[in-house]
Amino acid sequence: MKKVLLILLFISIGCQNNSKRSDSLSNKGVGPIINVILEDKVNISMANSGEKLFNQLCTSCHMINEDYIGPAMSGILDRRSPEWIMNMILNPIKMLEEDPIAIELLEKYDFEYMYNQNLLEEEAREILEYFRILD
Repeated sequence: MKKVLLILLFISIGCQNNSKRSDSLSNKGVGPIINVILEDKVNISMANSGEKLFNQLCTSCHMINEDYIGPAMSGILDRRSPEWIMNMILNPIKMLEEDPIAIELLEKYDFEYMYNQNLLEEEAREILEYFRILD
């Protein structure tokens, strides 16, 4: 009987984690980006441009493989939808005020607001493409 209860507990926990992960991947955030279609192959030219932008604008708060002032970027596409990522880049203040995941992250990272870098959609898309090579 104890084994059955233990197994049911593990299944229940696993289902809750999958549900939360599914919710975070379906959340598109708050902002102008409604739909992003990622090609099968990474656009290396865009990824290179995105890496330059990331290194210029984001590394004061974000590291690739570890949390810093903000979350680590490695594996971000396993945790967030492409639309959410781009909306966070383009619209951080509104996201941090209205999006439940962004609000949770704001609390987790000691209420450090992400600055609006005033990027164009194309630049945010380049950073997103760079994130694809980090996974």
